[in-house]
Amino acid sequence: MRIAFVVNLFPAISETFILRQITGLLKRGHEVDIFAYGDPADSTMHEDVDKYKLLERTCYLNTYASSPIKLVRLVKRIGLLITNFHKNPRAVLKSLNPLTFGKKAILLQVLNQIVPFLDKDPYNVIHSQYGPLGELGLLLRDTGVFRGNVVTSFRGYDISSYVRSYGDDIYDDLFKRGDLFLCVSEHIKEKLINLGCDEGKIVVHRSGVDTKKYQFRPRIVERDGRIRILTVARLSKKKGVEYGIHAVSKALQKCQRIEYKIVGDGPLRDKLQSLISELRAGDSIQLLGWRSQDEVAELLQKSDILLAPSVTTEEGDEEGIPGVIMEAFAQGLPVVTTRHAGIPEVVQDGESGFLVPERDMDGLSNRLSYLIERPELRVVMGCKGRKFVEEHYNIDRLNDRLVRLYRQLLDGKLVNTNTDLIYDNLSSELPTNQPSRPFSAQGLQRGKITIEKC
Repeated sequence: MRIAFVVNLFPAISETFILRQITGLLKRGHEVDIFAYGDPADSTMHEDVDKYKLLERTCYLNTYASSPIKLVRLVKRIGLLITNFHKNPRAVLKSLNPLTFGKKAILLQVLNQIVPFLDKDPYNVIHSQYGPLGELGLLLRDTGVFRGNVVTSFRGYDISSYVRSYGDDIYDDLFKRGDLFLCVSEHIKEKLINLGCDEGKIVVHRSGVDTKKYQFRPRIVERDGRIRILTVARLSKKKGVEYGIHAVSKALQKCQRIEYKIVGDGPLRDKLQSLISELRAGDSIQLLGWRSQDEVAELLQKSDILLAPSVTTEEGDEEGIPGVIMEAFAQGLPVVTTRHAGIPEVVQDGESGFLVPERDMDGLSNRLSYLIERPELRVVMGCKGRKFVEEHYNIDRLNDRLVRLYRQLLDGKLVNTNTDLIYDNLSSELPTNQPSRPFSAQGLQRGKITIEKC
């Protein structure tokens, strides 16, 4: 199959889940091209970018006829018309039709969007990562550049703050004419249905991890007695890092042996650094900035607890499910996190980690302290998390499933009346939002048996 991935940025440091899908498809013998709206970030952060020569497969859409000056932009687009007309005359002429595209046709905006695709061999699937990018697939089909299937993945902000900003009807056309909608959680699926998306077009397809890459290690007490807590997140509001800093600061009052490292960068870095200074916690809490995939894996391997204090912002922005939670589970870390969006579908409260309400700094701190004081519990929870990831988030199985979904679309078999063709054991019996359960001594004993099997 030939598949086009449409993304915001590539390679994006914080979006390894997209990278894993692309490399998984390539390893299975499919052709994948990448169309990104943003210039490349530091590709050295992802070794697979070089290994698979992905920049050679990437076209940057923002390089086409871009200029802040309207007249210059229009002149550039006229140049595109002249130099690209011969590649696909019929599609170019369709893009200029004001009866179909209105003012966008007259201003050559439609032409500007389809130019990168005019000289490409036909694709079977256009897969847009995030809802707002889904319309490009429809536009390509409307102009005749593309005749395949339009697939759109929803992952978080696109079904929360974006909808709040642009209205509940923003995806009406996409829902009506798109072929398949993937989402990373039941939480997002419910939101899609509430906005009017046909449930028969929705598949919960989760973001997996390479369980062979991440080595499981029981979290035993280190000789130096230090307790290492880790957060990996973009430093933005919805990641809730400030609440994590407050929680660790409180836990430090009970245990001075804590080291808290925060991997990531973003608009709140200066504010968070000031907070650390105000709390006089600079000796124990560090902002490390971004690290490569391998460096993050090493930090996870050396840590004892993952802290993921996600929150819903004032603008309604939500996460999907932070991928680092699955990476932590794969290496045997227990997770302390919040009842946010799809997270309770992954973290089983009292089993593989702890869930507390959003912004509950005392709750986060208490759960951290509870785990710090009980090293045997960290081992039990880590083992259960590893088992859960192996069963439900194995990237090889998920990529095999993605290929099956694509083929079902091509064969016209992805229909609401035959769910067996859509769902398999990989998506069944996953936990939904569960009430909090105390961790019992009996559960701990059962966990010891599980450890022996790990």
